[in-house]
Amino acid sequence: MCQTCGCSTGHKQGHGHDHQHDHGEDHDHTHGHGHHHHEQDTEHRAIEVNTALLGQNDKLAERNRGIFLARGIAVMNLVSSPGSGKTMLLEKTLQLFGNELKLAVIVGDLATENDAMRLRRHGSPAIQIQTGTVCHLDAHMIHHAIEDLKLSDLDILFIENVGNLVCPSAFDLGEDARIVLTSVTEGEDKPLKYPSIFQDAELVLLNKTDLSAAVEFDRETALRNIREAAPGAKILEISAKTGDGLGGWFEYLRQLSRRKKSAMPK
Repeated sequence: MCQTCGCSTGHKQGHGHDHQHDHGEDHDHTHGHGHHHHEQDTEHRAIEVNTALLGQNDKLAERNRGIFLARGIAVMNLVSSPGSGKTMLLEKTLQLFGNELKLAVIVGDLATENDAMRLRRHGSPAIQIQTGTVCHLDAHMIHHAIEDLKLSDLDILFIENVGNLVCPSAFDLGEDARIVLTSVTEGEDKPLKYPSIFQDAELVLLNKTDLSAAVEFDRETALRNIREAAPGAKILEISAKTGDGLGGWFEYLRQLSRRKKSAMPK
């Protein structure tokens, strides 16, 4: 996972907060001359670091969840591979649905504020997190990002995660639902290749349906693969570009917001 891809190193995000991870490593460089099983030691160390990292993240995620629950804010963790259409979907959602409920977005990218600037044009707050070399958002980043939002004004918070179908699956952000976006241009077997990101999804959005014929997309095979990888998920077929199917997406948002408001502490 992230201990092998290199993204677990300390880093800073570009929205004004220092998010350097403390992984609890005590860099002891004393060298002995006995026979050391370096591969086993490294593997054992990686497991320890990973467990500590995820344990701390889960605690912070619960803190975030409590903050959102107290205010009745429905929070969605939107994940996909790069280029699946997350930002265009959010643009259309802000444009067409933003007058019904109060929306905001936290965007994660390795660099630039391009996506946040696109989203702000539609009148809703958008906070950009620049993760540097880190291939996912974590609960600590989200906790600091919401400091820049007026939470009392929000009904729904979208978290547009870094484009990646691997590492985000391990990190709870305090969200109410994981939404996986996949597109017809990626082929039919993405759910089988990356099952961990799909298995806990509440909703899978199959995007770019307007291109199905052009890419000779096998709809029935794709739906069968999604159901196999995400048996508990609702599936919606949409085109963020043309607007097809977005009525079902907006109704899902209404229901999720009502559910969250009803769960608020009395």
